[in-house]
Order: sequence, then structure tokens, then C-alpha cells
Amino acid sequence: MSKTVDYYIAPQSPYTYFGHERFVAMAKANGATVRLKPMDLGKVFPLSGGLPLGKRPPQRLAYRLLELKRFGEFLNKPINVQPTFFPVAGDDCARLIITVDLHDGLDAALRLTGAILAAVWEQQRNIAAAAVQAELLSECGLSAQRLEQSKDPKIQSLYDSYTTEANEANVFGAPSFVIDGELFWGQDRLDFVERKLQAK
Repeated sequence: MSKTVDYYIAPQSPYTYFGHERFVAMAKANGATVRLKPMDLGKVFPLSGGLPLGKRPPQRLAYRLLELKRFGEFLNKPINVQPTFFPVAGDDCARLIITVDLHDGLDAALRLTGAILAAVWEQQRNIAAAAVQAELLSECGLSAQRLEQSKDPKIQSLYDSYTTEANEANVFGAPSFVIDGELFWGQDRLDFVERKLQAK
């Protein structure tokens, strides 16, 4: 029987960037149903004890850069550990991903998610800029109309509901995966996600 994965992401998250392609391939290989749920970390962190970068102590900030470099090398994923446009607001891109999911389907939304993540961490593009968002839609073969449609209040309502669901599922960071009520946090937990998907 196919399993369903609630996939909670933040489109500016480096760890979502590291894990996204592997998770998408893993879900497909195991016939899993994916529910893509961009969430607002600005509303998750206050409830979960997480801190935005600017409020973290220097030793944690220094280790974060070291770990990003290590994971990039280990996974053979190119990464600028201190990209020009970061920290960057991810809300507009989160709404854009939701809009594409609604109008073009999950595969298109997952493809756009990957392009947005790469834009931040590989290409050093400003994903908060509408012009960059339009470019990313075009590069993914998606309609430019999605940009205007992403401003619809019903899209914001979905974004809010995904964030609420994340908090109710005790999610505290991105990426997070929830399968049969069980939470897996981080791209480095994908081995456990795969075991769960393969369990009878």
C-alpha cells in the first residue's frame, strides 16, 4: 500500500536544498503520495524555540557554515554557504509554489521548488524579487500568470493552513516529513524516511 508523505518546506532553506532532489526521487521510487506544504518559519520558530539567523550565537553561526560546506562536499551539491541574497524572505515563493501545485500539479510544483532552492544556494539570485520569480517560472516552462494568481487571498489562506498544520504536527524546521503521524526532520534523516516508506 502506498504511503502519504506530508512534505514541509521553506523555499529558502539550505537543508531543503540539500535534500529536495533525493526526496523527490525516493518518493517516486517507492510509489509514495507527496503532499507539498510550504510553511512560514517565521510562525513556526516562535512556537518551537527556533531562532532566525540574526539571533543565533556566534558559535552556532560558525558551525552552521562549516556544516553547509561539509554537506555540499559530501553530497556533491554546489553551494555558496554565504549567498549574496540571504537571509531572504521566502513567503512570495512559498505562495508561488502553492499556486503552481493547484494549477499545474505536484510534479510542476516540485520542479519549481528545486529551481527556487538552486536559485538561492547555487546561483545567488534574489528569490524575493518578482522579476526573478518570473524568470524561474519561465525556466520551468510555467505560465507567467501564476505570479499574479499567487496573490489571491485563497493562496495565502492555504499557506496559513499549511503553517498551522506544521505546528500541530510538531514541525520545527525544514525540511520535515510526516508519514503516518511520525515526524522526520532534516535532509540527513532521509534514510529513515526511506525505511518508513519501504516498511510493510
